[in-house]
Amino acid sequence: MNQLHEPVLLKETIEALQVQPGGRYIDCTVGGGGHSAAILEASSPGGQLLGLDADPQAILNAKPILKQYGKSVLLVNENFSQLEVVSTECGFRPVHGILFDLGMSSNQLSEHGRGFSFQHEAPLDMRFSPDQELTASQIINDFSENELAMLIWNLGEERRSRKIAKLIVKNRPLQTTLELAQVVSKAVNGERGKLHPATKTFQALRMAVNREIENLRSALGQAVNLLGFGGRLVVISFHSLEDRPVKEFLTREARGCICPPETPVCICDHTPTLRLISKGIIRPSAQEIATNPRSRSAKMRVAERIS
Repeated sequence: MNQLHEPVLLKETIEALQVQPGGRYIDCTVGGGGHSAAILEASSPGGQLLGLDADPQAILNAKPILKQYGKSVLLVNENFSQLEVVSTECGFRPVHGILFDLGMSSNQLSEHGRGFSFQHEAPLDMRFSPDQELTASQIINDFSENELAMLIWNLGEERRSRKIAKLIVKNRPLQTTLELAQVVSKAVNGERGKLHPATKTFQALRMAVNREIENLRSALGQAVNLLGFGGRLVVISFHSLEDRPVKEFLTREARGCICPPETPVCICDHTPTLRLISKGIIRPSAQEIATNPRSRSAKMRVAERIS
């Protein structure tokens, strides 16, 4: 699949990264290669890009799209939780900018055998990489009812998590995406709003399988270590569970003392490492949302390395 993925907030990303000719950049989520191609274009001549993706299929899809940039681009099939290790091994530090475009790519949703979508029959897999051990099937069929309920609540923000978990356990074993989607729909009595009844449950399973929040928290700290003075960190998220740890991290790293409020004298010796460029969040324009509805929920945050 060599179709160019339509990147979200593309113009805003290039501006936020302050892409310059000869600059070095890291795209931590290559996906369909759209952001990477735009960064390479804007950093020409002499620009370089290191692209990571946990999904080996994403790397295969991006290679023909980015082939024209030759040795200016290096693609690595690795989770961004290993960002600092990969960058060091590749001699790719310090850098001028780092991009995280979180969540699912449209290519992953369209690959029917992966189990990410409840619209198509597929095994309950949901792994970004086949090297990962835990699958959605193991969670659905092996976790206790309470563990399932807590997972669906915490990572899906699904208020009906206990009803869903109870009916899942009652109907086990479940083997396919459509079986699970039917059980979830039945648990909520077919109740439908703007979202399909299974949306939040599938989100929770995918995030648990791929340890998305844990890996994001780890990678953000590594990114700061890789940025040169004045380097930009740009993060695009698509829901509050992604945006919250990003906001917390950037806010903390832009502050001096991070001791608890009740501490009478500072004992943390923390110094700011970032300066917030966008005090709030940057959202897509109405025009972008009209042409790319997937962008509707996108939120961008930007910070700059200061020390």
